[in-house]
Amino acid sequence: MKKLFLSAMLFLSMGLMAQTSPVITFMETEHDFGQINEADGKVSHVFVFKNEGMEPLVLQNVRASCGCTTPKWTNTPVEPGETGEITVTYNPNGRPGKFSKTVTITSNATVAQTKVYIRGEVIPKTAKPVENYPVKMGALSLKQKHINFGKVQKGQLAEQKIEYKNNSQAEVTVDLLTNSRYDAFLVPSLSFTTLKPNEVGFLTIRFESANTNDWAEQEYELYFVVNGKQERTDEFKVIVKANIVEDFSNLSPDQLQKAPIAELAKTVDMGQIKKGQTASKELTIKNVGVSPLLIRRVVNKHTDIIGATVNKTTLKSGKKGSLKISATATENIKPGKFVRTIELITNDPQNSIVKVVVSGEVVE
Repeated sequence: MKKLFLSAMLFLSMGLMAQTSPVITFMETEHDFGQINEADGKVSHVFVFKNEGMEPLVLQNVRASCGCTTPKWTNTPVEPGETGEITVTYNPNGRPGKFSKTVTITSNATVAQTKVYIRGEVIPKTAKPVENYPVKMGALSLKQKHINFGKVQKGQLAEQKIEYKNNSQAEVTVDLLTNSRYDAFLVPSLSFTTLKPNEVGFLTIRFESANTNDWAEQEYELYFVVNGKQERTDEFKVIVKANIVEDFSNLSPDQLQKAPIAELAKTVDMGQIKKGQTASKELTIKNVGVSPLLIRRVVNKHTDIIGATVNKTTLKSGKKGSLKISATATENIKPGKFVRTIELITNDPQNSIVKVVVSGEVVE
């Protein structure tokens, strides 16, 4: 009898809990957009829900099944008997054909997770005729103005070309403006410096990576000079990119055993930083390998808030150096938590790119 009484009380308490807890109910859980045109851009649908429980309903997270679908939702507590909304937006750009997506809702309701669905079919936009020379530089036209060599192993020779054409009705002269810093490793040449109407030429760029001290991702600029017009402006700019990496493939087992090993913390918490102030910390870098450790470069793409420097670029076996990291809460930095990543490029074959995650919080 005692067990029967306890079971009955448990069942009753669960029933009362279900009645008093928030209950989320959707007016609809599926929406079919039908056929939509890719050219018309994003489409949205609003899913309305109601709290049919006895306590305030809070949506803790709303997550779409892919990045092409973006949800926005009522982020304040929904009182019993009241309604809220989840707006689901689908981006059809570059996604022709049928689609079916799921949005998962996590809340404090009796059923913690519920789902809604969207579907439809994207009618692709009509492709525009491809222009052979879409980049305009005065009387000159180019097929492209970017060259990306991708990964280039130090010592490797790489070469690419850009085709250009005289689209005017008169003769055109062509020359280049370069940076003297690049002369040893970035070698450009023009097949024609004078072009008749509709005549085509080639800009060849040879990248001699053995002759540069640069490492990791690099970007270089040079400029076309058309009819003697020397302008270092975006209109006449050609951008050259390369990711310069070290080749460890030819190291012998003995060389690998005696290789340098970079040892340092991979995370640093800068704590709370008030507006207008700077916080600084130092991480110890130690070479626990045999050969000298070379720190080729500190890659910091977040100079708006993070500063990063090393006090030594060469560490012998067993020796230590430091990575000094600073975080400045300038007026342009919004209050709140931040996470940034910096990279150390080294000659450690097992850890040639050391990533350090820097976190903190900017406060008023």
